Amino acid sequence: MSEDGSIRAVALGGGHGLHATLCALRGLTPDVTAVVTVADDGGSSGRLRRELGVLPPGDLRQAISALATAEDGDALWARVFQRRFGGSGALAGHAVGNLLLAGLFEEVRDPVRALDEACALLGVTGRVLPMSVDPLDIEAEVSGLNGDDEPSTIRGQVAVASTPGRVRRIRLHNARDRDSLPQACAAAVAAVREADVVVLGPGSWFTSVLVHLLLPDLREALVTTAARKVVVLNLVPQPGETAGYSPERHIDVLRAQAPELRVDAVIADRGSVPTPARLYRAATEIGARAVLADVADASVSGRHAPDALAASVREAAGIRGA
Repeated sequence: MSEDGSIRAVALGGGHGLHATLCALRGLTPDVTAVVTVADDGGSSGRLRRELGVLPPGDLRQAISALATAEDGDALWARVFQRRFGGSGALAGHAVGNLLLAGLFEEVRDPVRALDEACALLGVTGRVLPMSVDPLDIEAEVSGLNGDDEPSTIRGQVAVASTPGRVRRIRLHNARDRDSLPQACAAAVAAVREADVVVLGPGSWFTSVLVHLLLPDLREALVTTAARKVVVLNLVPQPGETAGYSPERHIDVLRAQAPELRVDAVIADRGSVPTPARLYRAATEIGARAVLADVADASVSGRHAPDALAASVREAAGIRGA
């Protein structure tokens, strides 16, 4: 635990899924660390990484925003950080936070320090870390693109996430040097090792969740950490990479990717599990118990309700006094 007695929580993922987890964990402890994917190659993030060679900032920005949002929603910097420029000029589509992070990356030449500075600016009490200090490229082996099971290779996070084929396996490359093995961020590895609770998911299953298991040091930390490990399943299959997946299929893919990884609990929305018995069996295969609860946000389709998710994580991880 932290010096003040707070539990140390680490969440791994990217995009809206990680945002939901971080909003939930904020209600349980002030000591929250986000470990964020850095393979995005679309939109504003893709433009900035291609033009400047920096880490794609979008998912990192989303994580900072999740930890910075004030309860009354009136934090000026948190709002400006998320503001996206309109129009049709060079700035169109860029979020202010993306540009700020890109500037920090170039100024201090240390992504971890740059993110710490951004968190300090927005008054974040937790921490946001990249899974790697180098931008990464995702490559996937996909079947079914030509009407048969012959594998095809798809490159790029956006292409993999939206493929009409079936993703079989994914690989990571260092975008700056494809001949060198991608390395995990040392601070992220240390955070996982020292955590009391580690949460994987929800999010794009291959490109935001399982991708963390492709970095050897981070994978070893996830396997060996003494933290309680919780997996949060998506509310619906994602068009593209997990179209047609059942809840238990997500667990089967996780087990195939990292058979040595043992998990304590799998959280799923009660209304998203048509056959609970199958999910219970799949969870048992990775050493976990399935926790079915009403965690969907009734007002926003496809999103988790932070308060409900926080209660489920508290129960699944055995957190007391939160």
